[in-house]
Amino acid sequence: MLNDFIFLHRAKIVALTRQKVAVRMAPRPTEAEMETGVPLFLEQLMAVLKAHELRGSVGDPELGRTAANHGASRMRIGFTVDQLVHDYGDVCQAITELAVDLDKTISPDDFRTLNKCLDFAIAQAVTEFERQRTRQQSERENERTGFLAHELNNLVSTAKLTFHVLKQGRVGIGGSTGAVLERTLNSIADVVDRSVAKVRAATGVFARERVSVSELMEEIQVVATIEAATRGFELEVSPLDDALQIETDRLLVVGAVVNLLRNAFKFSAPGSTIRLRVSGLVGDRVCIEVEDECGGLPPGDEEGLFQSFEQRNIDRSGLGLGLAVSRENIRAVGGELRVRNLLGKGCVFSLELPLRSGD
Repeated sequence: MLNDFIFLHRAKIVALTRQKVAVRMAPRPTEAEMETGVPLFLEQLMAVLKAHELRGSVGDPELGRTAANHGASRMRIGFTVDQLVHDYGDVCQAITELAVDLDKTISPDDFRTLNKCLDFAIAQAVTEFERQRTRQQSERENERTGFLAHELNNLVSTAKLTFHVLKQGRVGIGGSTGAVLERTLNSIADVVDRSVAKVRAATGVFARERVSVSELMEEIQVVATIEAATRGFELEVSPLDDALQIETDRLLVVGAVVNLLRNAFKFSAPGSTIRLRVSGLVGDRVCIEVEDECGGLPPGDEEGLFQSFEQRNIDRSGLGLGLAVSRENIRAVGGELRVRNLLGKGCVFSLELPLRSGD
C-alpha cells in the first residue's frame, strides 16, 4: 500500500524532496520550508491516505488548513501560483522516483489516491493564495488612494489660504501671494495628470527640474507665514545661500515641507515658535529642517511616526498619512526624511535632497 511505502521510506522521501526544493532558483527556499514543511506535509499525507483506506475520502480538514496556510505563506514571500503548485509536485515526484529506484510498484488505485490528495491540497493552497493576494492588492490600493487624497488635500488647503488673503484685499493678485495661488492650482492639475499617468503606466514618473533653494523656500515661506498667522504661531525662517540648487520634483518637495510645517502647527501649543531653515550641506546634499515645539517624543518612538495611518493627535483628524506620504515622495526623488527628537521640547524634521551647484 502507498501509505506503508511512504511510512517506511519517509526519511528518503523528505531528503529527495528537499534536494528538489533546494535547487529551485527563485524564490529561494526558507529554512522552515526545508526543515518542517516537507515532513509535516508527508505526515498529513499519510494520515489522509489512511483515512482514504477507511472512508474513501481525501477531504481531510487538517490537510486543507495546512495547505491553506502554505498558500498564504508562499504569497507573502513572493511566490507565483506556478511555484506554489511546484511545491506539491516536488513531493509527488520524490515519491514516484523513489518507488522506481527501489523497484516498488505503485498501483493505479494508489496513484489515483495520491493525485487526489495533491489535487485537494493544491486547490486549498491556491484558493488561500489568491484570497491573500487579493486582500494585499486591496490594501495597497487603499494606501495609494490615501496618498493621493493627502497630497491633493495639502494643495487645496494652500489654495484656500492664499485665496482667503487675496479676498481680504490686503495684497494684490499680481504679487507673491497671487503667484503662490497660481502655482498651487497648477500643481493640483499636475497631481491629477500624474495620477492618470501612473494608472496608465503603473509606475512612478517624476518631473525633475533644477530648482533654486532660495526660490523654493520663498514659496514655502509665503504659505507658512499665512498659516502661522492664522493659527497663532511665530514663524522663524533663516536666511540662506542664493546659489544653492537642487535637481528634484518641485511639487513633491514643496508638498513635503508644507506638510511638515502643518504637522508642526498641529502638534505644537499655540504661541509656539516654528523654525524653518536650510541647515547647510550633508555631504552632497542640502538639508531643509522644520523644528517644532511639540514637547518631544518618547525615546525610541521616532520611526513610528512614518507608519501609514499613524495618528498621534488627540482629535484623530486626518488620515495619518502625512509623514508616510512625505517620506515616500522624498525617497522617490533620491532624498531622505529623518526626525531628531529634542526630548521635552520638540522634534526636528530633516529633509535631505541631492544638491546641484550653481553653474
